[in-house]
Amino acid sequence: MPANASGRVKRNHMRYRGRHELNVVPMIDMMVILVFFLIFSAVFTRTSILELNFPAAQQAVPDLPQGLNLEVVLRKGKIDVDDRGTGLLKSVPNNDQGYDFAALAEYLLLVKSKYSDKQDASILLEQDVPYDALVQAMDTLRVYIPKDKKYDRAELFPQVSIGDAPL
Repeated sequence: MPANASGRVKRNHMRYRGRHELNVVPMIDMMVILVFFLIFSAVFTRTSILELNFPAAQQAVPDLPQGLNLEVVLRKGKIDVDDRGTGLLKSVPNNDQGYDFAALAEYLLLVKSKYSDKQDASILLEQDVPYDALVQAMDTLRVYIPKDKKYDRAELFPQVSIGDAPL
């Protein structure tokens, strides 16, 4: 290698010395911006308490058995509210739009007024009952939402089980 070439390599090496180090300043700037963004975009959970405000009983509370095992049976032409031990409590026939979930909700509210500590209920389905009817029945069984909004929604039976209806 000629002397001239080695001198040129040394000069280039001295000229670019220190330029091969990693510059972390832009990376630190980006991390500060990301931390700031994550802190201010975080979702902070808020615990909410659901108050139960039952209306005054417009109807008399029905005669119900002592150890109630509530079952709501969706049949093709009606909704039956049963007690597993004693049998049928109320039958709600379909209206023009299909299942009458409003009448079911009113009756379940009366049941809840007598069994305020009861949390569980079962939904039993006949064959070929639409999935939408199951979802609406679950919503009706879990929470009562009044139409006239005189009071807030009331929790009914939040622990719902699903099964097949007896023949």
